[in-house]
Amino acid sequence: MIRYMGLDVGDRTIGVAVSDLLGLTAQSLKTIKRASLDKDLEELKSIIEEKSVTVLVIGIPKNMNGSIGSQGEKVIGFSNYLKKRLKVEIVHWDERLTSKFADNLMLEGDVKRKKRKEKIDMMAAQNILQSYMDSKNI
Repeated sequence: MIRYMGLDVGDRTIGVAVSDLLGLTAQSLKTIKRASLDKDLEELKSIIEEKSVTVLVIGIPKNMNGSIGSQGEKVIGFSNYLKKRLKVEIVHWDERLTSKFADNLMLEGDVKRKKRKEKIDMMAAQNILQSYMDSKNI
């Protein structure tokens, strides 16, 4: 059975989402406050073990023309760090506009600014993961 986990990696936080057991829907799980590479890894390993994750989908921020900018390079560097230390398949997925989409959804739901800030990363991770799974289920 394949279980997916999606990540929206930022400088200060990592949004985390996981798939249901059938791999059809993504649910936002949590936002990790980044402390150090080792602590980030420890927390991700814990979730991977607890949820029996087999595939990690990492959103790669791209410019609108498809090129990878400085933030994308940072995320790829973090992904390479994880590849050397985790025993799961790692997939990169285009995350253009996922945070904007998540923010718009919360605005429509009349979520207060402070709550939006707390939830935006895990909702972006959910969008990244759902779009990846949708592409696999066509």
